[in-house]
Amino acid sequence: MKKISIFNQKGGVGKTTTNINLCAYLAMEGYKVLVIDIDPQGNTTSGLGIDKRSLEMSMYDILTSSTPMEDIIVQSQILENLYIAPSKMELAGAEVEMTMSENREIILKNKLKEVENDYDFIFIDCPPSLGILSINALTASESVLIPIQSEFYALEGVGQLINTIQLVKRSLNKNLDIEGVVMTMYDARTNLSNEVYSEVKKYFKDKVYETSIPRNIRLAEAPSFGLPILLYDDKCKGAESYAQLTEEFLKRQGVKNIG
Repeated sequence: MKKISIFNQKGGVGKTTTNINLCAYLAMEGYKVLVIDIDPQGNTTSGLGIDKRSLEMSMYDILTSSTPMEDIIVQSQILENLYIAPSKMELAGAEVEMTMSENREIILKNKLKEVENDYDFIFIDCPPSLGILSINALTASESVLIPIQSEFYALEGVGQLINTIQLVKRSLNKNLDIEGVVMTMYDARTNLSNEVYSEVKKYFKDKVYETSIPRNIRLAEAPSFGLPILLYDDKCKGAESYAQLTEEFLKRQGVKNIG
């Protein structure tokens, strides 16, 4: 069992797309995967086909009350082995409420103890901010997967991101490590993408995945249908890239595809 936060404080870097599709491919391979949506926007929740309006409970209840994790987890209706702890917009108010709580940084960590042994992988989709929700995710995780956009401002804020991870590691979670870095919206034909990749590689070295995720219209369309790319168009370049990323991810875990 491994708990991984997908995190970058910059928005629009492909964080949720990576979360949805990596988890979907892992579930298809036969691994039991729990996706925790701790982003108030709830894009992972809707991107996996869950109607947020129909939810009675969400991660808001987990973080602000004594509600147990198992009460809010929803089994995916579109993929076997995939489970979701969903988010709704009310989660935005949790940050204020949590500041009043004792041990507010470890609420999620404590709640996950109830269910963590039921899954092979737990992925936490973080909001694009450095607030208490993201701190909870990092404190509850063994590692961080960082999507970085292949564009000019990609490295802006990376220092702050690393400082946050180091701060959490020093004060709250000494075992926190960088799982890896995934280059997203990558276009090998452009000098810019290649230059950004080189700079990221120089900074993170072997933590950078060999597989990059291209700009792909089918990837952009899939969430509006509530589907991961493997169920929307498994032959497109975006699907092929996430399939390769999943294979590389599993190889780094020391296990093979089991599907």
